[in-house]
Amino acid sequence: MPTYEYLCEKCGLFDFFQSIKDDPLKVCPTCKGRKIKRQISSGAGIIFKGSGFYETDYRSDSYQKAAKADSSAQSAANAASTSDSKSTSKSDSKVSKKDGSPAA
Repeated sequence: MPTYEYLCEKCGLFDFFQSIKDDPLKVCPTCKGRKIKRQISSGAGIIFKGSGFYETDYRSDSYQKAAKADSSAQSAANAASTSDSKSTSKSDSKVSKKDGSPAA
């Protein structure tokens, strides 16, 4: 849930957690005053904690080796299927007559 900033004329500035779907507060939760306005704020932003920015940046060595092997195996399979389809299409294009004789 987002944190909204409100300004009460009696209490001052305070933060309040509420759902996006909720209407803005009309009464201060501290002093019960009715002169309250939701402020435009920059929000919390992104907080990076820990040793990396992404969860996958600092995986274990065994995970990285397995991922590298998997990606290279998939690259080889893609290359093999591409070369097979090219050779098949070339041999098919050379035969153009119904009797099977080569095209001129």
